[in-house]
This record gives sequence, C-alpha cells and structure tokens, in this order.
Amino acid sequence: MVVPYYVVINAVAFFMYGADKYFAKNDMWRISEKALLGVAAVGGAFGAFAGMEIFRHKTKHAKFKLLVPVFMAAHLALLGYLFLG
Repeated sequence: MVVPYYVVINAVAFFMYGADKYFAKNDMWRISEKALLGVAAVGGAFGAFAGMEIFRHKTKHAKFKLLVPVFMAAHLALLGYLFLG
C-alpha cells in the first residue's frame, strides 16, 4: 500500500508544480506555496523536485530550495526504515 501512495502523491505533486507554472505564465489563479510545500511534505517531494527542475518553477525561492530536498531525505529515510527494517 505504501508504493501506490508514493506513486500517486508524487504524480500529483509534479502536476501541481506544472500547473502552477502554467497559471503563473498566463496570469491566472495560483496554487499557494503552502499547498505546493504541503504536497511535498506528505510524500510528494520527489515529484515536487522533478516539477521544479523540469518546469523551472520555484527554483529561486530559498524555502523551496531548502525544504523540498529536506522532505526528500526524510521520505528516503522513512522508506528505508519501512523496507529495510
């Protein structure tokens, strides 16, 4: 059950970052930074990081540059604990 969760939450994060970049370029309603970081915190950090790099979105914001990798490390540690004991 853990693997499907991570697949879905990372896909959601990736598409949220892409959508927010699209919204920003087209002067539309935006996804809040709190929501973008929140999805990364609950397991979507890998998708968030990929979205940041591929869409070149939020890459200059210090809190994103710091927190997304921190969330990635935390989830790698959690996954290591769950799968490797």
